[in-house]
Amino acid sequence: MSMLLDLSRFRSGLDHVVRQFAPSDFVDGATGAEEFRIAGPVNLDVKVQKDSLKVRLVGRVAAVLEIDCGRCLEPFRVPVDATFDSLFLPLAEVTGEAEKEVVAEDMGVSVYQNDTIDLGDVMREQFYLALPMKPLCRPDCQGLCPVCGANRNRESCTCQTEWVDPRFEALKRLLP
Repeated sequence: MSMLLDLSRFRSGLDHVVRQFAPSDFVDGATGAEEFRIAGPVNLDVKVQKDSLKVRLVGRVAAVLEIDCGRCLEPFRVPVDATFDSLFLPLAEVTGEAEKEVVAEDMGVSVYQNDTIDLGDVMREQFYLALPMKPLCRPDCQGLCPVCGANRNRESCTCQTEWVDPRFEALKRLLP
């Protein structure tokens, strides 16, 4: 299924678009493959408000992402249910020849060209915003042993993890 929203099909006013995408629809190399994987169907429910050249998308995207824990590197799932409100202007309107001052209202403006908006980009943006800053599979995750690499959530090890600062070794020799 195409992720492109053809704006030429919409008249001025308000329209409603509901689509469901499979995880395989996102395998074009730009899904943040290093940061997350899409683990199930992605549901998009968006209202398209077209006013001359301005297009406003107000909607909701729901999906399940799979990311790696920041401590033990085990994959875990994060449900995403994000609402968004995005304003789009045609690229020609934004990239005029004259220099323009960027004002606060322009900070949330995206661009489109050729009468199409890539819904994949809109959804990816919401996925990145929904990712936790420090992804943890559980709050009490023990992580990996820095010596042997064992996952401390599943097994215990007898490695000595005490770190000795080598700069103080010479001072230790002075003590009896």
